[in-house]
Amino acid sequence: MGFGIDAIGMLGLKLDSSPDRSGSGLLPRDSNRRAEDEYSKAAVTAKARFADSLLQVGGLSPQLPLLASNTSRLFPQIFNGAQWVSKDIDSLTLTLGEVDSVKQRDSSNSEELTIMSQQGAYSTSVNSDRLVYAGADYQVLPNLSLSFHSSVLEDFFRRDFYGLKFSQALGPGKAFVELRYFDAREAGRQLVGEVDNRTISSNLGYSVAGHTLSGGYQKVSGDTAYAYVGGSDTYLFSEMQVSTFAMANERVWHARYDYDFATLGVPGLTSGLRYVKGDDVDASRIRTTKAVGLRASGETGHEWERATDLGYVVQGGPLKNLGVRWRYATNRSNYADSADEHRVILTYALNF
Repeated sequence: MGFGIDAIGMLGLKLDSSPDRSGSGLLPRDSNRRAEDEYSKAAVTAKARFADSLLQVGGLSPQLPLLASNTSRLFPQIFNGAQWVSKDIDSLTLTLGEVDSVKQRDSSNSEELTIMSQQGAYSTSVNSDRLVYAGADYQVLPNLSLSFHSSVLEDFFRRDFYGLKFSQALGPGKAFVELRYFDAREAGRQLVGEVDNRTISSNLGYSVAGHTLSGGYQKVSGDTAYAYVGGSDTYLFSEMQVSTFAMANERVWHARYDYDFATLGVPGLTSGLRYVKGDDVDASRIRTTKAVGLRASGETGHEWERATDLGYVVQGGPLKNLGVRWRYATNRSNYADSADEHRVILTYALNF
């Protein structure tokens, strides 16, 4: 048995910005749409461990199928609540949690929970009091695991998740496959109206000598877009730097190539290329100017995105653990704004 407290304090400083370059999720904006000069946030988490069970109360950044904290900006998304994770039963991980508010990536303030807008497909003008979630992950074999998770965003929707992971040595490398299936429907007072979505997302690939090639198919079914907690990640294989590729009826193909240069004697250097293409999007519930045109002509939506990722972490010397990463994405869509986006990310870990 043991008890402890985790505390984190974060300070963000503006280096350069303008009204037409604000709203990226990095810094909060003032009433004139200008990025604030600075902002900060803090979180405290009390924790208690009993045998192989861990109870956390306070600030949480879960990485779960139905609640994946978004960490793609300067600060992570932090939820407030309680979470219990147990590994007391061999090969089985049980998770139970409840959250009632969130500090978004670019905010110092706690906010009530809501649903992701999905280009206006869902209303974000109403809030939910809490999200309750539970899950079980079972390691059937060393190379096979099965998962089931369920959650309810009170008065909004219920979601269930079914997952499968499998890997197998094949020749000089390893083959792997992962399937993720989500089922969402309205719940309680149905404050956001109809939620009717079933999404299957797949990924299969092969790794050998530093190379990893993977890809898969994804299909969004039902009358509405993929439903998830506002500001969080989707936990879909299709999620990219700009788009999530998760609109109503969307059909998606994705491909990815990663290389670890440690194989060539350059540890710390990694690269990646990704391409995702989606089509057959039902534009009937999308609230964008482009979508209005699609509805008028009876057309469906389509989009594609390609991304390049190159990173290096210094392995030794006075700059050990200094990381530099460049990400570049190009997105084109006929129902939403297109984008060309560069990201340069510097990280440095100090170990005391």
